[in-house]
Amino acid sequence: MGREVTRRYIDPLAQVWLDAARRIGLRVTRTPDTYASTDGRGTLAIAIDRDLDADDSLAQMIFHELCHSLVEGEASFAAPDWGMDNTGPDHDWREHACLRVQWVLTGRHGLRTLFAPTTDFRTFWDQLSGDVLADRTDPSVQSAIAGLRRAEHPPWGPALGDALAATARIATEAARFAAAPRTPELAPLWTAIEPVPAPHPTGLPPRVAAGAVDATCGTCAWRYDSRGRTRCRQADTLRDGMRIDPAWPACERFEAALDCQTCGACCRAAYHSVEVSPRDPVVKKQPQLIVKRETYLELQRTGDRCAALHGGELEHGATTRYHCAIYDDRPRTCRDFTLGSGHCLTARRRVGLSL
Repeated sequence: MGREVTRRYIDPLAQVWLDAARRIGLRVTRTPDTYASTDGRGTLAIAIDRDLDADDSLAQMIFHELCHSLVEGEASFAAPDWGMDNTGPDHDWREHACLRVQWVLTGRHGLRTLFAPTTDFRTFWDQLSGDVLADRTDPSVQSAIAGLRRAEHPPWGPALGDALAATARIATEAARFAAAPRTPELAPLWTAIEPVPAPHPTGLPPRVAAGAVDATCGTCAWRYDSRGRTRCRQADTLRDGMRIDPAWPACERFEAALDCQTCGACCRAAYHSVEVSPRDPVVKKQPQLIVKRETYLELQRTGDRCAALHGGELEHGATTRYHCAIYDDRPRTCRDFTLGSGHCLTARRRVGLSL
């Protein structure tokens, strides 16, 4: 006598990530016709299980595609394959940016082995170590930082964070029951689960980077002193005036130093307009850059970028150094802009140089 089947089994991680994709705005289908693709209309197609590598999973595949969407931005949901053509000159660094995002997000939860990519870019992944966001002149780093900031906001947040945290809990429990096989067969991925890093005292994500023993709150560029207390520009975004201990190990947003010539953010993203006093010496010394409005003067700009800012071109995979063509004559507004200030952090975030 047959029985009526009223439920079907779904792998727990698949359940988590299918729901995460749904919350973010994607419908996941399985197909033998592609490895992974999006149609630009809300459908993410993933290969069937028999076509995946032994260390792939539906959960990992969905996560990887969501990292692509983080790098490319919300508009990419309306473009097939996130707007990537898989052949153009930008393809490699965009893939690298995606993997940097994966590295950081999985590192927060001890999931780097479980959710490692298995594409042709696995070689790049295996070479990643330490602070994978350190080279701020690399376009893949800048795009990765922008993607990580998007992860905190809709449509990705909080669904993506919820799914990663749930995956870590499931993986930790599964690891307790996993053992390396005594025969030559492949060991289960569960044997490589890493402990979830302890939270940082500020509440920011901890820094999970090998070789960072000298990185502390006291050596971070965002540390500042106010009213006899040591504080942090990054922690201020969580709680205004939070006191920090300079001896604390660095958080994920640690930066050892800020270099204006590799940044230029304050001159290309911080302000829509830089007003100039009629008495400012720049008015007479650089009249070609002064724009007269009905009630005020301002520096000439192209979009949000100051006309006096030079540099920032992409050459040989790196961004050329920025410099101000009128630095000695720059107006007081520019002279008063403080390196490492809250405005500096805001500007750097806008251009993908700081988390």
